[in-house]
Amino acid sequence: MIVFALDDEPLLLRRLCRGISEEMPDAELHGFDRGSAVLAAMEEGLLPDVAFLDIEMPGMSGIEMAECIIARAPDCSLVFCTSYPQYAVDAINLHASSHLGYLIKPVSPEAIRRELAFIETKRQPEKLLQVHCFGTFEVFSRGVRLSFRRSRTKELLAFLIDRKGAGVTARQICTTLWDDSSNDKRNINYLYQLFDDLRHALNQVGAGELLQRNGYNYSLDTGKIDCDYYSFLSCGEPEFYGEYMTQYSWAEETCALLWNA
Repeated sequence: MIVFALDDEPLLLRRLCRGISEEMPDAELHGFDRGSAVLAAMEEGLLPDVAFLDIEMPGMSGIEMAECIIARAPDCSLVFCTSYPQYAVDAINLHASSHLGYLIKPVSPEAIRRELAFIETKRQPEKLLQVHCFGTFEVFSRGVRLSFRRSRTKELLAFLIDRKGAGVTARQICTTLWDDSSNDKRNINYLYQLFDDLRHALNQVGAGELLQRNGYNYSLDTGKIDCDYYSFLSCGEPEFYGEYMTQYSWAEETCALLWNA
């Protein structure tokens, strides 16, 4: 993440940069003491994801600088730093598509921490599906149960969810979902029909981007899926009571792993 910090007072700029670095040690931080330097950096292709801007600047104000940043990086989160609360109205009137924040000088580390935490929350990817794996497998989009034209399409989606974003080939899917491997060609042809149905169902709810293919491997973009299974693996919530995708026999292996976690 690229972060800009702009303040014409050297001491306040150092304090601001120090606070940002402490909260975002992995960020690519650039400090500027004049607006012209920010413009020059953007002309060279350096565009910020977050910009902390002093409003009371000589020449070009922070509000004017924000307008220039929005023109080049419309998704940039803007945080204004000033001693004069009356400027808040001007900042709010900016046509920004992302976050607008407002901090009163002197900016404290706690204020920077709260603002960055809020920005991070706003930047979390939108969850396109809500998935229940504990108990029986169910999948929803905005509270509405996802519907499929073929009954086994739901099981295909469940298997891809179980893989946690890892790629899997068509033959691997067939081996898991169908015990009968006497006619691999027939099974794979049927699987392709299920994939067509899955794409249709996801497209119907604006989630078509979740299904991905890389060469012979199929997978899901799990970053945009709200799933109890994934939440349990990442932070131990919700509690697991020993039931996982109970309608599918192949899920028993994952269930055993969860039970012993």
